[in-house]
Amino acid sequence: MTFSEGSVRIAGGRLGRERAGVEEKAADRESGRAVDQEDGESVAVRHERRVNGGLILVHVAPGRIVRGMAAAKPFFFVCGADDFLVNRAGKARFEELAQDVTDEFSREVLSGFAGNVGEVETAINRFRESVQTVSMFGGKRLVWFKDVNFLADTVTGRAESTLKLVEDWKELLESIDPAQVTVLITATPVDRRRAFLKWCEKTAEFLLIGGDGDSAAEALAGVVLAEARELGVSFGDGALQLLLAKVGANTRLLIEETHKLATYAGEGKPIEEAHVAELTPNVAEGDFFEAAEAFFSGDLTWTLQALHRHFFTGGDARPIISALQNRNRILLQVRALLDAGEVRLGPRGLDGMPKAQAAYGRHFVGATEKSSYNVFSQNAWYVGKLASGGKLPTLRRLIDNQQEFITAFAEIVKRSDEQEEVLRDLAVRCLSA
Repeated sequence: MTFSEGSVRIAGGRLGRERAGVEEKAADRESGRAVDQEDGESVAVRHERRVNGGLILVHVAPGRIVRGMAAAKPFFFVCGADDFLVNRAGKARFEELAQDVTDEFSREVLSGFAGNVGEVETAINRFRESVQTVSMFGGKRLVWFKDVNFLADTVTGRAESTLKLVEDWKELLESIDPAQVTVLITATPVDRRRAFLKWCEKTAEFLLIGGDGDSAAEALAGVVLAEARELGVSFGDGALQLLLAKVGANTRLLIEETHKLATYAGEGKPIEEAHVAELTPNVAEGDFFEAAEAFFSGDLTWTLQALHRHFFTGGDARPIISALQNRNRILLQVRALLDAGEVRLGPRGLDGMPKAQAAYGRHFVGATEKSSYNVFSQNAWYVGKLASGGKLPTLRRLIDNQQEFITAFAEIVKRSDEQEEVLRDLAVRCLSA
């Protein structure tokens, strides 16, 4: 999967102002014209919103649009798997809604975090008291029920008592008069299979932050692109993909790394792939990127320098050998598939992987999870990146590499005080052959 500022649209404006495909419908509502939908069914609209410099993929609940002004939703509901994104979006929405509630005593923030059923009941009762309280000086009240975690697929979330409490909460939410009290709920994580969540999508002003499944990676890319745009920089070819691979789904760290890389690149300059490789630590899976990248690029000088930097900071040899073995296993499988004509290297990674998996996937018994033993469990773009990052060794060389790694591991056991020397000898034997 590739990401660019063209493939992930970045919408400006205040939170809550809809963009892209919903703009035309909003204009139709304002002009009083009915917006008809095919066969009278609701249509779910996916679009993006900007929140404090972060682009967020949003799923808007389907709802039939009728002639004239649509009825106000009884409450706002923001949810998603990433607590950082959900809380940031919730804070931005709360600040926006607070502009209409000038009296500070009419604003209230409640915690919905619960560790057991008893705490769920306490939290909901506290929420009930708040929304049913009349403002001391009259006017509308604003209640933010944040950090709700009892809608997830957890022991507490699945408990019968919790489900009953959620049903009672639903009745309370149905009775809310948005003219008297504005309610904002932020929840993470959530189990969207639950009937309550489906009801919220239809009933509330609903935002799903971060996307589901494959779109979650797209959402992370959108956050990073939006942050870079705010900082006045862009990403060069391959830089964003490498950043996501090294950091993983850690939104906070992605944003911090973007700030660091932007400072290094300079305003108006692109963040290059080399910047990410040099400055960003790999925290996603413990793969030691620089040493592995250098080794499989075939550059002996770079490999020796990378090994020196690793050991200079007190590193250990075993994780490097593990990283080399894992990548070598993947490349062995890739080389076999390429030589057999089952796949080919393309701009989006390895083309033909689904067909190859249908033919050979059944042989990978016991390695169905993400594993270097099963090339089909890997991301196709990532595998293609590994294969095209340097000159792909021959099948014979890859087999010899694997044997050399085993020999080096045995040497480290014998010469524990000479780990750097062992790996330097390994690199010379493999890359000078």
